[in-house]
Amino acid sequence: MSEVITIGEPMIMFVADAAGDLKNVQHFTRYIAGAEVNVSVGVTRLGHQVSLISEVGNDPFGAYIRQFLEREGIETEAVAISGDHPTGFQLKSKTEVDDPEVVYFRKGSAASRLNAERIERLDFSGAKLLHLTGIFPALSAETFDATLKLIEKARENHLLITFDPNLRPTLWSDEATMVKRINQLAGRCDVVLPGFREGKRLTGRTTREAIADFYLSNGAKTVIIKLGSTGAYCKRQQPDGQVAETLVPSFRVDHVVDTVGAGDGFAVGVITGLLEALPDKKILERANAIGAIQVQHISDNEALPSREQLAAFIEKTAHQTPENQANDGLQAI
Repeated sequence: MSEVITIGEPMIMFVADAAGDLKNVQHFTRYIAGAEVNVSVGVTRLGHQVSLISEVGNDPFGAYIRQFLEREGIETEAVAISGDHPTGFQLKSKTEVDDPEVVYFRKGSAASRLNAERIERLDFSGAKLLHLTGIFPALSAETFDATLKLIEKARENHLLITFDPNLRPTLWSDEATMVKRINQLAGRCDVVLPGFREGKRLTGRTTREAIADFYLSNGAKTVIIKLGSTGAYCKRQQPDGQVAETLVPSFRVDHVVDTVGAGDGFAVGVITGLLEALPDKKILERANAIGAIQVQHISDNEALPSREQLAAFIEKTAHQTPENQANDGLQAI
């Protein structure tokens, strides 16, 4: 395995070429979507190796996804091809006001049939970090069990585990199940990455400090909270028992195009910062920067930066200030 492992469902994404309700759209542009794919692309572009565990259909969509992953330098040995189930896809509206409308076609997809038996057969030699989201375990009972098995194997192989809740309520049977299962997974991981609104929804707590304390008391060692235009907050349990807190402002964004994929970009910054043993302040700065780059582009992953592009953005872009936060179009995600 590569130094980073992740598991998820790569999908074809058709983005509307014109603004309006999806039911009225006649023309779309094709992209690749999937939170874990976005993270894989971003981590690879910053010079780290990634293995994606997944399954696609034996169809044109699946073939295109494999070509895309290989072109991006993502290891695809653990991406199986199913002859019985199709590749999932989604439609996304075009909007410059609110979050876009997204409709999934993934029920019964190849990735949703991936089970714990597949995980048991994998060799984790050489891996350092496992990144999970709350999306893949929501696809089916099989994928939830596969996620638990993956965490178990990661622990056996001494991997650091990062977890982004990345809530998708439509994939769960109900709110209570979603909250219970997501928090169950989060408590088994080392680094938890909720958005502020996600954290309130999952914990019932209303401040960043209280949200962080909830996950620290349930097994996590570090909690990093995305605060939208405010920036990012980290609360870490240190080996000596002390707790360290860090708050870093976001970068100024003059024009928000699409917020989808910003959280995945943020995760890229955290993952690569952890692999490079950066201090918390630098990790949050990097995560904020990639998130800011992402919201200025319509694709979920095409704009993810190289190391040189990221350094240039950080050097040239001003940090957010309280007086312009209210008008930047970004909320605490």
